[in-house]
Amino acid sequence: MSNDIINDNNNPVSPEENNTTPQRQYPRGKLHCYNWLSDIPGGFVDSELVEVQFKNTRKGYYKNSTNIPLEIGDMVAVEASPGHDIGQVSLIGALVKLQMKKANIKPDAEIKRVFRKAKPADLEKYEEAKAKENDTMIRSRKIAASLNLDMKIGDVEYQGDGNKAIFYYIADERVDFRQLIKVLAEVFRVRIEMKQIGARQEAGRIGGIGPCGRPLCCASWMTNFVSVATSAARYQDISMNPQKLAGQCAKLKCCLNFEVDTYAEAVKRMPSKDIKLETADATYYHFKTDIFKREITYSTDKSIPANLVTIDVQRAFEIISMNKAGEKPLKLQRDGEDVAKEQVKEFGDIVGQDSLTRFDKKKKKRKGGKGNNNDRNQNNAPENKRRQGNNERRSKKEGNNNRNQNGDRPQRQREHSSNDKHEN
Repeated sequence: MSNDIINDNNNPVSPEENNTTPQRQYPRGKLHCYNWLSDIPGGFVDSELVEVQFKNTRKGYYKNSTNIPLEIGDMVAVEASPGHDIGQVSLIGALVKLQMKKANIKPDAEIKRVFRKAKPADLEKYEEAKAKENDTMIRSRKIAASLNLDMKIGDVEYQGDGNKAIFYYIADERVDFRQLIKVLAEVFRVRIEMKQIGARQEAGRIGGIGPCGRPLCCASWMTNFVSVATSAARYQDISMNPQKLAGQCAKLKCCLNFEVDTYAEAVKRMPSKDIKLETADATYYHFKTDIFKREITYSTDKSIPANLVTIDVQRAFEIISMNKAGEKPLKLQRDGEDVAKEQVKEFGDIVGQDSLTRFDKKKKKRKGGKGNNNDRNQNNAPENKRRQGNNERRSKKEGNNNRNQNGDRPQRQREHSSNDKHEN
């Protein structure tokens, strides 16, 4: 089974059925780590430590003391207290030590052992315990609510042998759950362990897709969560809209910290916001900065935008050096540049789909009735009179034509009758 690949149902897949390359055979689940030492000779032998992944983001590090031939993707039975647990090998070799250092595990910490590769009986029992997790979570929430505990049970994980259950909960304040543990132990007949996690850890355990279209960072690769402040958004000139700054955990997005250092370095290479520019006609104060275009917009008033002028960073430094030397340029722009540049908006909210109050606007009712029709008739009165006159003239002309045609017939009949008399 060491060369087999485990699919989603923990069933081995034969090499003939799997046409993927060896690099794609490894599991790419949550917090997957690519073993970049796998193709280096001796990379597997240097360390007897292995990394085992359990449900969602929980991982553990164990010692392969019996030198069992293990590969990434193998299901193993590891030591637990009490009994044993079932997990999947996610990393082997010398890279495990680096992962332990990243997880802040001390070198002198006690490391548990790997018992064996999981047998079919172990996997069957593991699946039975796994099937009870959802029902257990729902029932435990009802029990906690009946005890009036201010806490939320976000996830339940059973141990591989089914003798222990870990309840992950979120609470803003300290919670006395001693009575809850007694009730849960009586109801589920297992050993109970309570673990408090934060909102970000809960989002990582549940998983999901972020607004960027990719899996959540906390569920895919992040292991440590650094506090995020609103100053990170101010550095990047992001709109201070809490609905856009918050992630699925209702906290500030972790990705706000990813580029804040780059923005801080870029701001250092630009003039300070407190510096004012002196020209021959006015004094200009800083209004806003475009870090990507390296342009600065200045206003003649400190508090409101007035006579806005946009210049590049190099021109701003030139004017600052001129002011220090006691000189004042005629204008902020260089000679030949336009006073005001037309700013083309790359994105325009045409349909108002980003407005939070777009559903609060009431539709205007159409004004109907006789009064409106009378107004239309009054406005169109000259046109109606003109058309009516044309119709009358047309009808008179047709009437005259008809009379002429009817009048010719008796005359012709009289002519024919006179001719007949002369012939007789």
